[in-house]
Amino acid sequence: MEQLITENSPVVYYVSGRDRDEWVLFIHAAFVDHRMFTKQIDYFKSKYNVLAVDIIGHGKSVETKKGDSISKMSDWINDILKAEYIEKLHIVGVSLGSVIAQDFANRYPGAVSSLACFGGYDINNFDVETQKKNASAQALMMLKAMFSVKWFAKANKKISAYTTQAQEEFYEMNIRFPKRSFMYLSALNSMVNKFQTKPREYPLLIGCGQFDIPLELEMLKEWKKREPAAKVVILENAGHCVNMDVPLEFNSVMYEFWSKKI
Repeated sequence: MEQLITENSPVVYYVSGRDRDEWVLFIHAAFVDHRMFTKQIDYFKSKYNVLAVDIIGHGKSVETKKGDSISKMSDWINDILKAEYIEKLHIVGVSLGSVIAQDFANRYPGAVSSLACFGGYDINNFDVETQKKNASAQALMMLKAMFSVKWFAKANKKISAYTTQAQEEFYEMNIRFPKRSFMYLSALNSMVNKFQTKPREYPLLIGCGQFDIPLELEMLKEWKKREPAAKVVILENAGHCVNMDVPLEFNSVMYEFWSKKI
């Protein structure tokens, strides 16, 4: 993939192809980088123009300036679309990536061909008590990372992936996450419960792995109640990062979704 960056943005992005009819954007989970979608990029690059980003503080998106934070990701992604002359695209987000994907869809709905969120939650209707518990869990993980990145990565890989291979792939990316990059995630709560969900003019797919935490399954059920038109997929033999655990099944689901077969 071609590695690029726009002016006045710390976000490094990657492009494979520009001659297909449709674009796909992949937004990765926390503590890893765009390479978590390697198997998706390899599979879809012959069918779509593929765009992937390294979220601020992750991968190569570390050349930042004062005031940069994750809350600006949607605007930076929009700048990338302008630079690449992309009018609309399919967006796929996993975990943290699903939060950014939804925030982008809130801010720039006209640029969204479809939205797929895995291992995430409805950021427009996130329960305050759940938000507090989530913040406490994140604080504990940060504490582990401050003591030892290896310790943090070893604990995190078991939370983030189900299969042994996916866990090791996650670990190898997580081990390179800089401690200082935690500060860019501090603005995450500013993206939650900021917008009201408007009628979507594009298809929505929400899903998770069979072995993701029970809370994730409950949040999907509640999200489906609020948006009955959403398609729901639970992938078997997968945990939180479903695309890494069962890439073939994940690719099939996405292709069918984009082809309007599900």
